[in-house]
Order: sequence, then structure tokens, then C-alpha cells
Amino acid sequence: MQNPSNEEIKRILDESKTIAVVGLSDNPERTSYQVSKAMQDAGYKIIPVNPTVSEVLGEKAYASLTDIEGNIDIINVFRRSEFLLDVAKEAVQTNAKIFWAQQGLTNEEAYNYLKEHDFTVLMDLCIKVAHAVMR
Repeated sequence: MQNPSNEEIKRILDESKTIAVVGLSDNPERTSYQVSKAMQDAGYKIIPVNPTVSEVLGEKAYASLTDIEGNIDIINVFRRSEFLLDVAKEAVQTNAKIFWAQQGLTNEEAYNYLKEHDFTVLMDLCIKVAHAVMR
């Protein structure tokens, strides 16, 4: 598994506008909330994907990625590594082409599956940190 170059990551962050966040919690103490709030404050549209909440950060939450209508640029995942393949299988049913698993999350089977479906895949990397470093 290899993440894209820093130049490619910068391009992804510059060109993307919408981030679907799988596992986004409505608890301000959780990392998923803090990272998503920072990205929202930086100008990105956040789409919460969590079947246990109805709204996060003022945005309607969806039970799954396939329930989202409209464009998704980045799928940012806050689910444990063993769930990444399931999320990847759902991701290929969307119009997104970038799959970003947060810091500490990796799954080689999900990585290979996504690459076979022409996804750009980032794993074990925090989008908030990458955004702060790349801008």
C-alpha cells in the first residue's frame, strides 16, 4: 500500500469540495467531529454518514454512502480497519473516486479492491493534518 505523493495530495485537497465522512460522530469530543469541523471551517462541505445520528455540524446525516444524492469528492473514513473493506464496497457504488482512511486505519484487501475500481486511496493519514501541511 502506498499513498499518493504530496503533490497529488495537495491537488486532491485543492480540487475537492465535498467530503462524505463515514463514522462521523455528533460528539464534539470525538476525533471524527473535530477533524470534520476543521475541514468544514476550511470551506469543505461535510456530509455525515452514520446511521445512528440525524444531523452533525448542521448537515443532514445519511445512513450509508449509497443514500447520498449528489457529488462526493472524498470519502473520509473513521471506522476501524476491519470495516474498511465493507466501506470500500459501498464506496464503489458512489460517484466518488477518492477514499481516505484516517490515521491508524489500514486494510490491504480494501486498498487493492479500491485500486481495482480506479480509486485514489489514502490510508493511515489524517486529512486535517494533510490539509494543514499542504495548503
